[in-house]
Amino acid sequence: MTRYALEISYLGSRYHGWQAQNNATSVQEELTRAVNTVIQANIELTGCGRTDTGVHATHFVAHFDAAHLPENPQSRINGLLPDDISVDGIYQVADSFHARFDAVEREYHYRITPIKNVFEGELMYLDRRIYDVKRMNEGCELIKSATEFGAFCKLHSENKTNRCDVRHAEWTQSGHELRFTVRADRFLRNMVRAMVGTLLDLGLNKITLADLNHILRSQDRSAAGRSVPAKGLMLSDVVYDRTNWRRIKDEN
Repeated sequence: MTRYALEISYLGSRYHGWQAQNNATSVQEELTRAVNTVIQANIELTGCGRTDTGVHATHFVAHFDAAHLPENPQSRINGLLPDDISVDGIYQVADSFHARFDAVEREYHYRITPIKNVFEGELMYLDRRIYDVKRMNEGCELIKSATEFGAFCKLHSENKTNRCDVRHAEWTQSGHELRFTVRADRFLRNMVRAMVGTLLDLGLNKITLADLNHILRSQDRSAAGRSVPAKGLMLSDVVYDRTNWRRIKDEN
């Protein structure tokens, strides 16, 4: 058996997240069905993590084991996938590779717009309030100095630890669009959406920097802000040591 990694992108609007589950359509379910059909086998697809219902990804990674791949597997798999899921690359990787545990960094974006956009409306949160971006970036500095993020974790999550190494957190404005970018070694369930909601409270002067510091120290989800809508959130990168990755050629 050989281990392969898939680079995937998807619009999450129609899906109940990445993870396969009963009575709900998932990205994992759709992709597994397409891969099984192409390689004529029953593979187990392991993703780099979970994304919530409605969350999108421009770069998601999953791995599976197979005895062989047919010619042009990427084109064949894409031909069976719905229009909102795409395999963007297939690689042969080391047998020990694990899409989740070998990731060294992940990056998310959250996009906010005050103007209705019929073309990208499913990718952005429509919010017409005016935020103090400088103040929110001051809050980002507090977040980067923190190590425990229980205050931003969905209640009753079964995490062994709430420790994360947040390496970058920043708000930027381009035209009307407000964008939050955050990078870390790992993220807790619902962490980015809760983090954004709390920073938006800071930008509206609903809380102070001292309040944010208290929230971070409290490790209490009820002390933090709301979780913003999933539609504005995008997994934009997952970083690995790619030394032993070999791309599978696709002629089409």
